[in-house]
Amino acid sequence: MKIISFGSLNIDRVYQVDHFVQPGETILSKSCMSNVGGKGLNQSVAAAKAGIPVLHGGAVGEDGGILTEFLKDAGVDVSRIAVLPGASGHAIIQVDQQGRNCIIVFGGTNQQLSKEYIDSVLETEGEKGDIVLLQNEINNLSYVIQKAHELGLQVAFNPSPIPENPEELHLEYADYLILNEIEGASLAGCHQQDPDFQDILSQLSEKYPSAVILLTMGGAGSLCKAGDQIIKQEIFSVPVADTTAAGDTYCGYFLAGICRGLPLEECMKTAAAASSLAISKMGAAQSIPYNKEVEEFLIQH
Repeated sequence: MKIISFGSLNIDRVYQVDHFVQPGETILSKSCMSNVGGKGLNQSVAAAKAGIPVLHGGAVGEDGGILTEFLKDAGVDVSRIAVLPGASGHAIIQVDQQGRNCIIVFGGTNQQLSKEYIDSVLETEGEKGDIVLLQNEINNLSYVIQKAHELGLQVAFNPSPIPENPEELHLEYADYLILNEIEGASLAGCHQQDPDFQDILSQLSEKYPSAVILLTMGGAGSLCKAGDQIIKQEIFSVPVADTTAAGDTYCGYFLAGICRGLPLEECMKTAAAASSLAISKMGAAQSIPYNKEVEEFLIQH
């Protein structure tokens, strides 16, 4: 069983700032770094570092060698990544003194995936039961979901950024919905100021009854609903350096546990530990730990 991660590949430009820039304001950055990133890349790296076979589907531009090399070094199969004319996707990331982040993403070649390319990857590489992992940073997303379902592949969807048209995405075919509290509230249609986490979980489960719903809640931990079963996982307290890849690390490690056939409780615990290790370091994909580090962390905690 493997993960086919159909997702974005970005070159991140990270700026350390005292506070996030406000409308009409010009501020000075304390530092600037260029890193590899994109939610697709991050989640592929997390699942691969967790020790699961991962094949990445997506596209880079002529500047994208740094992205494919990083994936390869992390153990991801990059043989089906397309190289297209133009620039790869990129992101501008502000990180403040508390380690919080604010991100602007430009799609680039992430928005140029053809249906023919998608068919080729899924039909050639997919085996029944494999997990197709998706986020909302590529084009033809609804087509990927529908095609994966038709081929008997499982679909895991992380709706980030929040979709403008969720009703068009065939989310009834999703086997796993992995989202944070903001994404969850939006998808559930909870419009109150401070929606209750349990209410978000319940409404999502009603809308998508065949999916396992995993809701990450920042410092409040995570909740998972699978049928009538609800599981809560607390966070591991660590010093926060940069939260950029926290959710992607959690997602990749959680699905790696699913691939191993582990109970949901164990998948969530391991994912929470991996996410805690990631936020204790600077950077996005660079901060994602290997499985051995996570195992050692769990022994210590």
